[in-house]
Amino acid sequence: MLTQDEALNLYKKRNAYLQGHFLLSSGLHSEFYLQSALVLQYPHDAWLLCSSIAEYFKDKEIDVVIAPAMGGILVSYDVARALGNNVRSIFAERVDGKLTLRRGFTIDKNERVLVVEDVVTTGKSVNETLDVVRQYTDNIVGVGALVDRGGNFDPKGIDYFPLIKLKIENYEPDNCPLCKKGIPLEKPGSRFIKK
Repeated sequence: MLTQDEALNLYKKRNAYLQGHFLLSSGLHSEFYLQSALVLQYPHDAWLLCSSIAEYFKDKEIDVVIAPAMGGILVSYDVARALGNNVRSIFAERVDGKLTLRRGFTIDKNERVLVVEDVVTTGKSVNETLDVVRQYTDNIVGVGALVDRGGNFDPKGIDYFPLIKLKIENYEPDNCPLCKKGIPLEKPGSRFIKK
């Protein structure tokens, strides 16, 4: 299992720990952005990160790993692969702005489910994914993330393991010191298209 420093060094090595002025998927602004796709494009790096999450949850008898699309899909796949045979990897995706299961994906009421994500800021996508799972079962055994960048997400009584836990300050758009300095805003997240 990777330590937090080893995992964070992979982000730095792949130039995936960025500094600037970023619009996050949550709508908040930040001076720092972690672009997991730049790390996950390397299968060996993805395996090191995701197998570390799997190692934490290895004794939970997980049947299904689910993530919100887009950023969590590769995380779900590699965590499920690391957990072993017969563990499925699925994802929830947005339809009319709401996360749901499509493509014939379903969860049996007796299956044990792990929710994963690449980067957690406010936990909005994770909470939406938990709501999707609860439409099928209450057997949620945990939440795993590559990065918790806000440091205050709490999935309320569910075992939570972020491989990297940071305390990066985020700003409301109306109270952003980066905006006040006139630093151009970038929109790198999966819910946005960079212009």
